[in-house]
Amino acid sequence: MLSLKSKYRTHTCGELNEKNVGETVTLSGWVHRKRDHGSLLFVDLRDNYGITQCVFDGGDENLEKIRPESVVKITGTVVARDAEAINDKIPTGHIEIKSESWEVLTNADVLPFQVFGDEDTSEELRYKYRFLDLRREKLHHNILMRNKMMKWLRDKMWDMGFSEFQTPLLTADSPEGARCFLVPSRLHHGKFYALPQAPQMFKQLLQVSGFDRYFQIAPCFRDEDLRADRLLEFYQLDIEMSFVDQSDIQAVGEKLMPEFVKTFAPDANVYPEIPHISFDDAMLNYGCDKPDLRNPILISDVTEIFRGSDFGIFANAVENGAVVRAVPAPKSSDKPRSWFDKLGEYAVKELGLGGLGYIVFAEEAKGPVAKKLDADRIAKLREIAGDNSSLFFICDEEEKAAKAAGKLRNKLGADLGLVNPRDFAFCWVDNFPFFEPDEERAGAPKFTHNPFSYPIATLEELDTKDPFSIKAAQFDMVLNGIEICSGGLRNYNPEVMKKCFDIAGYPIEAVEQNFNALYTAFQYGAPPHGGCAFGIERLVSEILGDGESVREIVAFPANQRGQDLLMGSPNEVTEQQLRDVHIQVRKRG
Repeated sequence: MLSLKSKYRTHTCGELNEKNVGETVTLSGWVHRKRDHGSLLFVDLRDNYGITQCVFDGGDENLEKIRPESVVKITGTVVARDAEAINDKIPTGHIEIKSESWEVLTNADVLPFQVFGDEDTSEELRYKYRFLDLRREKLHHNILMRNKMMKWLRDKMWDMGFSEFQTPLLTADSPEGARCFLVPSRLHHGKFYALPQAPQMFKQLLQVSGFDRYFQIAPCFRDEDLRADRLLEFYQLDIEMSFVDQSDIQAVGEKLMPEFVKTFAPDANVYPEIPHISFDDAMLNYGCDKPDLRNPILISDVTEIFRGSDFGIFANAVENGAVVRAVPAPKSSDKPRSWFDKLGEYAVKELGLGGLGYIVFAEEAKGPVAKKLDADRIAKLREIAGDNSSLFFICDEEEKAAKAAGKLRNKLGADLGLVNPRDFAFCWVDNFPFFEPDEERAGAPKFTHNPFSYPIATLEELDTKDPFSIKAAQFDMVLNGIEICSGGLRNYNPEVMKKCFDIAGYPIEAVEQNFNALYTAFQYGAPPHGGCAFGIERLVSEILGDGESVREIVAFPANQRGQDLLMGSPNEVTEQQLRDVHIQVRKRG
């Protein structure tokens, strides 16, 4: 490692310990905080590596006037702290510097918010002064940990025989499911580049070029509405492999991800098994395609139990095509009535339901639903719920019922304390539907996931089967209810590709126009190939914990309106700049 010593420091602020007692040292850093004890003045000096306590004789007015976050250089002797003054929370907590001289390198103005401590500061102010925000202990730690994680991932990919590539950031627009950021061309009048949503086509072209094992920690750009787990620009560990089937790709994730978690969250309990769950089973049993397996609650289809029953609301709905989903709440029979009432309010306000039916299974079944069911139906429902538990019911059309039941399952898991935040449970979700109805085209098929995926169907079956029954060789890896990876086998056969795009409403001319490079390359011998991509921000955020926004592990994020408050972007440009790229801005109507 390159020496950190210079004219400004002999050591860093996280380096000194009892072995250095008696040495004369020089440190430089930021004034983290000051404590005036009259005869003595204590200054906590901070740099990237830690904090060291420096002690001065009191009475120096110039020293007392130094503001927090000023940058100073201090020279002094390392001494052992008194036993009662030892701070075991920091590596330098057994020593302090008896200061002999000091120099202000730069003064700090009055701070817009405190760096020391946990002062609650608005997101707008934090992002405007992000360089100060990044000095705070927790955020600084997050960014350094992200740096270590990225290096670890890169080293592991090299160790597994992958080659690292960089693909273009100025490329062509392609319909991949999200809006692209467009960049006007100065040299080519009226034409635009697009920032890549992902390096999908380039990494496939590298396989056609014979490179066999590709990886890249790739920047991606999507002009989407923002949420806590979504950014306009983000990074992913992008992988592509030739001559593989789906299990070969997933083997990379199974080798990489559990070890990654154990390395950076050594106190975590990582579930040893990574089960495979079909999309259909995930929607039925968990109410979503991103199941959190730490939550033991399983949703059940109880439609047939209510069919023909005396509980008329559900029975009539079932006859008209509705389904009934049951969500158990383990060991909840002793909950007060107010608990059930609040869940009913949640169902109305948050889930958009008309109400929430339930049965409480104590010594006997209780509740308005139970009164309308015979003993045989009650027994079947008790078997699902278990004794001393409750069972909640959602009746609606299948997709709405599944999603509502999934949200209720998550809420019950949290409210009942069933989920340990330091548990880590992975799973694969497989066999996604290849097509789904497009509401904008009267229910005609459109691609559900990645249009480059391979269908689990022959050419003949693509001609004859119901398109909505066709599955894709597509998978997601889910960690604690968060999709951290998506991938699959690629549609490398030109004839199969044409047929799939034809079903999705793209004529061959559109395929040749939008995917010309890939389509042309496939005419000259393409290997069977596939790959996946792991979302860096989601993965790092989940491991660092506490459920914060992914922005808390990004050095310079945009806010939830897509604005960079530090740099002032997006911003207006001059008329000449617009002319240079042949653009005229229209006023909103």
